[in-house]
Amino acid sequence: MTAADWDLVAAFHAQCSEQNLLRRWGRTRLTPRDLTRLLALAQCWIGLDANQRPLALLCVGPVSREPGVVDLGLQVADDHHRRGIGTALARQAARIARTRGAHTLTAFTQASNAPMLRLLERLGPTRRTRDGPYVEVRIALDACASDTLPHTRTAPT
Repeated sequence: MTAADWDLVAAFHAQCSEQNLLRRWGRTRLTPRDLTRLLALAQCWIGLDANQRPLALLCVGPVSREPGVVDLGLQVADDHHRRGIGTALARQAARIARTRGAHTLTAFTQASNAPMLRLLERLGPTRRTRDGPYVEVRIALDACASDTLPHTRTAPT
């Protein structure tokens, strides 16, 4: 994804509830400037359904700037929750991160975001650090089971 994909991102966010947007972004509206800043820090992909409508957003990048540590950003449109899309994308993100030399995948989310916390636990053993109403989750990529990170084809970057 590039900044030129703003219309797809806006269409995706139009499918998300305010609650979903607040969980992912901490606010209910994103701007093209927000996307530009995100793209400066991470590689992002937008998932499309069979009709070319956006259904998910995935970002992986060294947001914390710790060597070998990459952050996972993930959001799935409300009407596509509980179908395994988020889990599949998180596994893909972990695989990409590991093949690019990362040893740890992190995610920063609301401590009350039980679906995301369960999803992260599916990737492997997690370590949680509470920060007020938020939690940082760390997953050691070398501890992930090989079946957790199946090899799938990725588009060239």
